[in-house]
Amino acid sequence: MSHHSSGSTAPNTANGECISEMLWNWTVVDACFLSSSWHIKSNAMFAASCIGIALLVVCLEVLRRAGKEHDAYLQRQFTRHLRRRQRSLLSSAADCCEPGARGALSSAYATFRASPLQQLCRALLHGATVGLAYIVMLLAMHYNGYVIISIVLGAVVGKFLCDWMVLRVPYSGVGEKSERDTGGDGAGPTGCCA
Repeated sequence: MSHHSSGSTAPNTANGECISEMLWNWTVVDACFLSSSWHIKSNAMFAASCIGIALLVVCLEVLRRAGKEHDAYLQRQFTRHLRRRQRSLLSSAADCCEPGARGALSSAYATFRASPLQQLCRALLHGATVGLAYIVMLLAMHYNGYVIISIVLGAVVGKFLCDWMVLRVPYSGVGEKSERDTGGDGAGPTGCCA
């Protein structure tokens, strides 16, 4: 594999040798990525590679989203379990003669610890995400302008498809006083100052 900078004279590519430049370049034919087996021999092959790289980055965003969704699923599952348990404890505390039992339940904390299988799933998702991110980084380190553009476009499409912003904001009815009006903690809308 020959390495040459874009400032040097062009190598003899008549024999179809691999070009892997370490400076910014726009090489198309005879460019190589990651290994000599990924040797671009035509414009169509390069276009397919750019589309594949963009899809690889979209897959990276899908894996990131899957990790977040899996964690949110585990949290929802634990919260449902906790609510069922709390309802059963509150109903048994109401039957009991202790008046302070309800207050003790409301101030208690519950800790969730993932099971070994759940943690294995989380670790596998994380490992796949990190591995794919390193492959994308290695592709970017070829400093090919078209590859960089493909990575950025893949990130844009992946963010658009996989990370749609959804916020759940409590709705306060008309006429209700806000926390600021009722002498809350003095935090403004950003939570940092009044």
